[in-house]
Order: sequence, then C-alpha cells, then structure tokens
Amino acid sequence: MPPRTTPTQRQKRLGAEIKKLRMVAGMTAERVAELIGVDRGKISNIEAGVRNISPERLRALAAHCGCTDERYVDALLELGTIHQRNWWDEYRKKLSPGFMDIAELEWHSTRIQTIQTVHIPGLLQTEDYARSVFSAVLPAFSRLEVELHVAHRMDRQRVLTREQPAGYTGYVHEAALRMRFGGRDTTKKQLSTLVEVSERDNVTVRIVPIELGSFPGAGHALLYAEGAVPQLDTVQLDSAHGPDFMHTAEQLSKYRAHLDWMDEACLSSPASRDVIHSIIREL
Repeated sequence: MPPRTTPTQRQKRLGAEIKKLRMVAGMTAERVAELIGVDRGKISNIEAGVRNISPERLRALAAHCGCTDERYVDALLELGTIHQRNWWDEYRKKLSPGFMDIAELEWHSTRIQTIQTVHIPGLLQTEDYARSVFSAVLPAFSRLEVELHVAHRMDRQRVLTREQPAGYTGYVHEAALRMRFGGRDTTKKQLSTLVEVSERDNVTVRIVPIELGSFPGAGHALLYAEGAVPQLDTVQLDSAHGPDFMHTAEQLSKYRAHLDWMDEACLSSPASRDVIHSIIREL
C-alpha cells in the first residue's frame, strides 16, 4: 500500500508515539527497522503517519523498545486500527481536514472537557445558534458552506447521545451566555437548551462568573480529550489557520492544571443553572 498523502491527526499521533518509544529507548530508525523487519524508509513514513504498521510489528517494536505498559500498547494498537467508514467521512473534501480531525478526536475520547469564553460549546449548540456563528466568519461562507458546517456540528453531538456516550464537562464564561448570536430569540432558545442538556447524566456545565475577574487562558477556547490511557490525552486549541493539536507530556500537564483551576473556581452545576435561568429571564 502506497504512503498516504494527507494523514489524519489520529494517524499522525500514532506515528508520534512510535517515534517517542524509539527515542526514549535510544534507538536509531535503522536499528528499529532491522529489528522489526522493514526498510529504514518505512520507519520514517510510519513515524510521520503516512504508512500503517501491522499489530504484530507494533507489538514487536514496543517490546524491543522496552515498553512493558500493556494498556498503553493496546491503546496504540487501537490507534492503528483501520475502522470502517465513519459519519465524518461524509464531509471529507467538503470541509477542511481540521473539522474531521476534531470529530474523530472527540468520537474516540473517553471524556471531553472544554473551556469557552465567547461561544456556547459546539457540542451543546442549537442549529440556529451554530448557523449564526458560521454566518459571521470572514471571509464569508456561502449559504451551502454555512449549512455544511452546521450539519457537521450537529453530527458531532452524537458523541454525547450514542449508546455509550462520552462524559463531557463544559466550562463556560458568563460572558458567552450573554452574547446574542442570532438575536434575542435564538439566544433564549440556546440557553434553555443548555440547561436541558446539562441535566443529562453524562453532561456537566459549569459557569465562570464575571465577578471572578481574571483567569488562566482568558480569551482562548480549549478542548481536552482523554484517551484510553493518560499518555494519549490530546489538547486542541483554535487558531486563525485551523485547529492546533498538542500532546507532549509538558503540554498535557499545563492544560490539566488549567482544567483543575477551573474545577476549583467555577460555580457548581446547580448554581450554574441558576445563572443561566436568570439570564434567560432578562432576555
């Protein structure tokens, strides 16, 4: 099978983990290639995410690199599993690859945490609210592009309602609740939906009150996706050029501390619903 031209973020992550295994073991690509019986060039392609590695060779590579963490190795095998077509594949070549990578990341996560300071979290948005958000981008989307983005966002929400839904915690600044995307009626419906969804067993919404003042990461949206093992957690940040994905140990530690701060400082779930209700009454 020829190398891929556009590996997904998930495929790149597997390659990065394989390279990390090799580097920690102090082994060259040539030595690893010799041990698992492939050409040296294939190791570079595997580490770049443009080539697959068989389960047998992946286990052999982990063993030669001295990795004895079976849960981690099993999680790597799952990363490398080629799944049947998923719902987000319908949007390939219609939306930018970053949207597919976010959807795939969320779908394979065991738990998702987000921080939003301007918008309601995408996984909790109504269609009209999302339509308003995508109608305000520059350069402007066509009507078809807006509807494709809205449909993709609504489909992403399946991760919270599927047979085994992911756990989700959304930290939302009070300012985001007061932003009237789509106008008064759309905002009112969105906030009512936010309250309703927050009462599900797998969904928690915590509000950052305006009175709190400054807080870490102010102004930045954050998605923290937990993997099958902590080493495979991923942070996703929005940027002008598209989503950025981070997963080094130092980066994960930084953003775990950020989320811990939010957990300590934000209002409780009941108090958060009270704030949302009070804003609804003001509309």
